[in-house]
Amino acid sequence: MVAKKIFAYTYIYLILLFLYLPVLYLIVFSFTEATYAGQWAGWSWNLYPRLFQDKEIMTALGNTLIIAAISSLLSTLIGTLGAIGVFYCKKGVRHFIEGLNQINVVNAEIVIAMSLTVMFVFVGQHFFGSNSIFSFWTLLIGHCCLSVPFVYLNVKPKIQQMDPALYEAALDLGSSPNQAIHKVIIPQIIPGIMAALLLSFTLSLDDFIVTAFTRGSGLLSGGSQIETLSTLVQSKIKKGAVPPELRALTTIIFLIVLTIVIIYSIRVNSKSKGKRSFGKSHAERRIGFNANPLN
Repeated sequence: MVAKKIFAYTYIYLILLFLYLPVLYLIVFSFTEATYAGQWAGWSWNLYPRLFQDKEIMTALGNTLIIAAISSLLSTLIGTLGAIGVFYCKKGVRHFIEGLNQINVVNAEIVIAMSLTVMFVFVGQHFFGSNSIFSFWTLLIGHCCLSVPFVYLNVKPKIQQMDPALYEAALDLGSSPNQAIHKVIIPQIIPGIMAALLLSFTLSLDDFIVTAFTRGSGLLSGGSQIETLSTLVQSKIKKGAVPPELRALTTIIFLIVLTIVIIYSIRVNSKSKGKRSFGKSHAERRIGFNANPLN
């Protein structure tokens, strides 16, 4: 039994080491000014101030964050409303829509990107008389198409856990459909919505294929083609080494994500402890009440 536990823990720690060793590798070499990761040129913090002075990286970072924020909000809104609507549809319609949604989830990203490109070219030729309709808006549509199916899958389980009679009860008590959704359904599925928001933000943040196929000019790039972090790294790799300042950016992003995860875990654990203590105290009061012979 002890040998099994040792083997299990060793296996888990080796998997975690395999997953996080590349990240730790970049973090270590973010404190040296060597051009290539793996070469040590002495301890230095200079990559961090140089990161914020690099206009090209800051432009790409700004574009990435703006697109990720807007597309994640839109995707979460569309996916959440879609999940609520599908939940109250008839069984046949619900299965049909869920099947269509599943196709987009398992479909290759390159297929989605090429399909969007063909559609935008067709629309540009027949409605605008031009092929050059690619811009921030086409990029935003592409990111939303990528994220909405995953939002639906995150929100759907929370809706299924909810009592379906709550919506009808709210309507019977005088609420309008919009009020019932806003005050009854949405509060019940907030955890799923927040998980969907973070997932869609992450999908947009590191997307490359859809971005490369659907981007145009705009945002912080001005009249030139929109550059995000993923496309910037790809273009730098073509020319040579990745800028060492990106190692510092990777470290900052990792630390921000780690901080968010720790804060969220502490909050969830404190809430669960509060619920357990409340349930325990409530049970103790009930036991004490029943044990009192005067009652």
